[in-house]
Amino acid sequence: MSKVLKLAVAEPSAIIRCGLLALLRGLPGMNLDILEIGDMSRLSALLARHRPDVLVVNPASLGLCTPRQLREQSGCEGLKCVALPLAMTDSSVLNAYDETFSLYDSEEQLRAKMLRLGEGRGAQERQEPLSAREREIVVCIVKGMTNKQIADHLCISAHTVITHRRNIVSKLQIHSPAGLTIYAIVNKLVELSDVKDSIADI
Repeated sequence: MSKVLKLAVAEPSAIIRCGLLALLRGLPGMNLDILEIGDMSRLSALLARHRPDVLVVNPASLGLCTPRQLREQSGCEGLKCVALPLAMTDSSVLNAYDETFSLYDSEEQLRAKMLRLGEGRGAQERQEPLSAREREIVVCIVKGMTNKQIADHLCISAHTVITHRRNIVSKLQIHSPAGLTIYAIVNKLVELSDVKDSIADI
């Protein structure tokens, strides 16, 4: 795994959390950027702030919150959720997770699971979901608006528009207005009739 995998481990028990992290850090071939979360009340906020690729969490710690709901709350739609059950957990609960770590997994099993979690992550990074504001700005861009026009239209500063545009490029890895036009049409942000002039330039 050459690229850095951003991993969050959310577990109130310091013994379990630190033990798992020590094991993960010792796995060969792993390039991990690790976020430790001990306070479950701050989970959604920390996920939204740090945007990890993978979250390891005990399903019981989430209460009635499902991985899907957690992704929606934090805005991390591409987040892979790994269950770390510390007691018997119903299979219907575990089925909502992308992977399950067992307390009895060997280092080899844990490494294999981590490698699977990292597979295809480059494609996911390029398709990281845009925020509502970023989608608005994409629409303005494909309609041919300048930064100043976008700023006036959305009642924000031109500097903020530029920052959003950088974030859009970083998330989508699309560097041209033509590429953004195709993205906007495919993702139904605009109608083909709205961007005829942009399409003519592709």
